[in-house]
Amino acid sequence: MRTIHTEEIIKNIKEMCIEANHFLGKDMEEALRKAEEREKSPIGKQILCQLEENLQIAAEEMIPICQDTGMAVIFVDIGQDVYVEGGLLTDAVNEGVRQGYAEGYLRKSVVGDPIVRENTNDNTPAVIHYDIVSGDRIKITVAPKGFGSENMSRIFMLKPADGIEGVKGAVLTAVREAGPNACPPMVVGVGIGGTFEKCALLAKKALTRPVDEGSKIPYVRELEDELLLKINKSGIGPAGLGGSTTVLAVNIITYPTHIAGLPVAVNICCHVNRHSVRVL
Repeated sequence: MRTIHTEEIIKNIKEMCIEANHFLGKDMEEALRKAEEREKSPIGKQILCQLEENLQIAAEEMIPICQDTGMAVIFVDIGQDVYVEGGLLTDAVNEGVRQGYAEGYLRKSVVGDPIVRENTNDNTPAVIHYDIVSGDRIKITVAPKGFGSENMSRIFMLKPADGIEGVKGAVLTAVREAGPNACPPMVVGVGIGGTFEKCALLAKKALTRPVDEGSKIPYVRELEDELLLKINKSGIGPAGLGGSTTVLAVNIITYPTHIAGLPVAVNICCHVNRHSVRVL
């Protein structure tokens, strides 16, 4: 049994909130660079160049990549041989978010009640997803999610007979309806299977997979490549102003489901697709 104190968790999550909001992941940087090289549309290429310049300024001057610093979504994979001491794990996660958004001067965007809508003033509570895994480590993924793209999310409860063509249609419909509202070029996370809530979680988690790593399941990898090609032929383009770079990646995760269902969730993220990962 290995012991981890909540102070270590707080410290790391605080740093990760700041890191994710100021520095784009290497996979996303490379994807944007390659997209700029391939883009044929003059306005599309100009926008991609401006996005790359924005990323450089954000990193050099410690300015958030985007003014919407997101609602903190945290994935915590807990090794079953880990003992957390010093307080409740959930309290530690929220304290890390609280400190990170305060010390990083990040915009506080969370309201305590969805109807009353009074700001909590510290960007808590976070949305936390726990998973118990083997080992004696804790893997933490901090993924701040802005709502320009989050609002474009969709769930489709398809019939089994709809099959893979129905899945393709659902994803293409979601992206087409999102249009420029999700700040393209986008990353599209897709969850297929499970139940109503499970497929949504899969779609969210899919966004945290590096965009240069395709699915290890052959047919899923083919589906990712096909959807990427079809979406980029839509002409939406960077910032919705036309071009061949509407999405940088389509990441799909599947899960077993019921014989009577085919749930599909689409969670779209803008070009920053922020996430930071650490193992304690």
